[in-house]
Amino acid sequence: MELRSAAAPAGFVLPPPAPVDLPVKGRAERFPVRRIYCVGRNYLAHIREMKEAEDERDPPFFFQKPRDAIVPDGAEIAYPPDTDDYQFEVELAVAIGGRAKDISVGEADGVIFGYAVCLDMTRRDRQRDCRDKRLPWEAGKAFDQSAPCGPIIAKGAGGDPSRGAITLAVNGVERQRGDLSQMIWSVPEIVANLSRSYVLEPGDLIMTGTPAGVGPVGPGDVIVGAIDGFGSLTLSIAPREA
Repeated sequence: MELRSAAAPAGFVLPPPAPVDLPVKGRAERFPVRRIYCVGRNYLAHIREMKEAEDERDPPFFFQKPRDAIVPDGAEIAYPPDTDDYQFEVELAVAIGGRAKDISVGEADGVIFGYAVCLDMTRRDRQRDCRDKRLPWEAGKAFDQSAPCGPIIAKGAGGDPSRGAITLAVNGVERQRGDLSQMIWSVPEIVANLSRSYVLEPGDLIMTGTPAGVGPVGPGDVIVGAIDGFGSLTLSIAPREA
């Protein structure tokens, strides 16, 4: 028997997934999200607080989140299942606007469309389990609603991605404070390095790592992440879904 959804349009056995996109500040057009890449261990103080490697110039490594993990600015999301240690990480996201394959550091700026404030929400207990068992990080990083992201600020319309305060507050109390200048690998270095392993395409987002101060949140908490020149992002945590 052939399976076919009654709601599927002609040519499909199931309804296609809805597109994922983000607003672009000052424009009516939106930014379509294709893939989400994340950089691990890109601020030395965060590496140390996580009790991980001390070598600040280890080659960057990457993991991914599903694009439908995107959550818009101002959203309220439920505390996720399968964790008792749900943590925040504020990061600068790089929005890719051109194709990039094995490019140089000097060519990286030419494929960047813009930037945004984002959160790498993490099931820290699941991430530690994966790390200890030498398993991929998906259980800790790539779950539903794990990628809140603010509006895209087009390149040249915001701050300087090489410097500027990056902060996060929970219920009005500052929990994270760093500076983009503290990134071990700069934005152009990250883009160039990633392009050697993947063909970057317009619509890709790259989360560039978080400073020290990460910690847990729970139902009722309100998170505000901000980066000088790139705006802010607000997220509210609701109780677990029944």
